[in-house]
Amino acid sequence: MNQKNFEYLRDQVKYTGFGEGLETQLKENMQKQVPEFTLKHQGSFGKDETTSVLHFKKSPTSDMYFFNNYQVSLKKDEQTEKLNQSFYIEKNNNITLKEAFNLMHGRAVNKDLTNKEGQLYNAWVQLDFKNADSNGNYKLKQFHQNYGFELEKALAKLPIKELGNEQDKTRLIESLQKGNRQSVTFSENGSEQRRYIEANPQFKSVTVYDEHAKRIRQDLAKENTQSQSQPQQKKQEVKTGMDEDDKTSPKTGKRKGQIISQ
Repeated sequence: MNQKNFEYLRDQVKYTGFGEGLETQLKENMQKQVPEFTLKHQGSFGKDETTSVLHFKKSPTSDMYFFNNYQVSLKKDEQTEKLNQSFYIEKNNNITLKEAFNLMHGRAVNKDLTNKEGQLYNAWVQLDFKNADSNGNYKLKQFHQNYGFELEKALAKLPIKELGNEQDKTRLIESLQKGNRQSVTFSENGSEQRRYIEANPQFKSVTVYDEHAKRIRQDLAKENTQSQSQPQQKKQEVKTGMDEDDKTSPKTGKRKGQIISQ
């Protein structure tokens, strides 16, 4: 067994989000010198469960192994169907398991990527649930820097208390860039409300949810706030719509090659 190769793969597995629990199995399979092998990982994020299969393949000309890709099977809370998606391992900046989880919930992740010429660029990536390849794997759509979405400017339009503290602001931006749905405090009309937000680069905005994970339409929310400051105008309610994720989207309608039954 190539010891340096093992140590490299061990760290690659760890920092892709699968921890240290697969180290022994990884070493045992490499010692066998089999052409290829897989490792299985069980995880959970809140009430959602993930089952991942990591694929390794040996070089035909040396004793080196490569971590090629991993497939995630996501079971959302109280749902019997599972969503499957494969993620490929790149040399520089892999999609981690948590980022994969967020992508499978329909959220966008900000990544530094490399093009075919080896040049580094930054983009938001998001699964395109209307576009799958021949293997039933959803394709990634990208929103590059010149697309026009600036997260910090989008956040500045919202009454987020955490933006007033530079350290809290930095943590908030970093969390949203990883695709997380983040808890924040809205300060409006002298009161504070718990809200949840996520980046929405496709629409150059930030999606807002109330404390019950119901999506808030910002256009109506803004009108509602204005009406509170103008008592003579008719008060308009904020309409909400349930998104799956932490109960969120995408909705799990059965599509060929995309969703399998448990």
